Amino acid sequence: MGVDHPFFSKPTAADRRDRWSWHLGRILGIPTRIHASFALVLVWIGFSTWSAAHSSLAVLFGLGFALAVFTCVLLHEFGHALVARRFGIETRRITLLPIGGVAELERSPSDPRAELWIAAAGPAVNLGIAAALALAGFALGSFGAGGLVSVVLSGLVWANLMLGLFNLVPAFPMDGGRVFRALASKRVGQLRATQLAAKLGRFLAVGFGAWGLFGGNPVLVLVAAFVWFAAGRELASVRHQVQQRQAFERVQAFAGPPPSRDHASRDQVFYVWRG
Repeated sequence: MGVDHPFFSKPTAADRRDRWSWHLGRILGIPTRIHASFALVLVWIGFSTWSAAHSSLAVLFGLGFALAVFTCVLLHEFGHALVARRFGIETRRITLLPIGGVAELERSPSDPRAELWIAAAGPAVNLGIAAALALAGFALGSFGAGGLVSVVLSGLVWANLMLGLFNLVPAFPMDGGRVFRALASKRVGQLRATQLAAKLGRFLAVGFGAWGLFGGNPVLVLVAAFVWFAAGRELASVRHQVQQRQAFERVQAFAGPPPSRDHASRDQVFYVWRG
C-alpha cells in the first residue's frame, strides 16, 4: 500500500461524487478537479487551429499552449487557497472551468483584511508569473528573436498579464470586486459595498454580451452570462448572511449573552449556526 505524497495524493471517495468533473487528486491537501465541459474547449481549440493551419503540429501547439494557460489559472486559484489557509480558512475544492477556475472556501472571511489578502493573492500570482517569464525571456534573449520559445514566452506573459489585470477590475465576480468590498466595507458596510461591486459587474456583463453578440463571439456571450449571474449570486449570498446575522442578534438580545464559559466569538457561533 503506497503512501500519499505531501504535495499530491489520490482523490478520496467523497472527491469522486461529482460525475461532471475529472479529479486530478488532492494537491496540497485540496481536492482539485477539471469540469467535464473543459473537454469541449480543447476540441474547439483543436478544430479551429486545424481549420486555420491544417497542421497537426499547430494543433498540438495550440492545445499545449491552452493547457499552459490553464495551469496558470490553477496556480491563480491556489494563490487564493493558500493565503486563505494562512487565515485559518480551508478550501473545499478547486475546479477548473472553461472560462476560469473556482476555489470554494469553507467559509467567507469575516475580517475585511483577510478578504483583501485572499482576493489579491490570485491576481498577484499571475502578475508574478508574467514578471518571472518576462525576466527569463530577456535573460535568454528570446524576446524579439523569433522562434517557438519567443512565441510561447511572450504569449504566456500577455496571458498572465490579462488574467491578473482583468481580475483586478473592482466588480463581482472578479477578485477586484472582493478587494473593493474589503476596502469599502468599513466606510459603507459590507452589504452596500457588495451592491456597488455587483452593479458594476452586471454593467460589465451587459458590455461583454453586446460585444459578443455584435462581434460574433459566443465565448464573450458565455462570459457575460457567467458574470451577470455570479454577481447576482454574490449579492444574494451577502443579503442572506446579513439577514441571518440580524436574526441572530435579535435572538441574542432576547435570550441574553451566552454563558461566560463559552469563549466563542459571535462570528464563530454564527458560522456554526449556519452549518
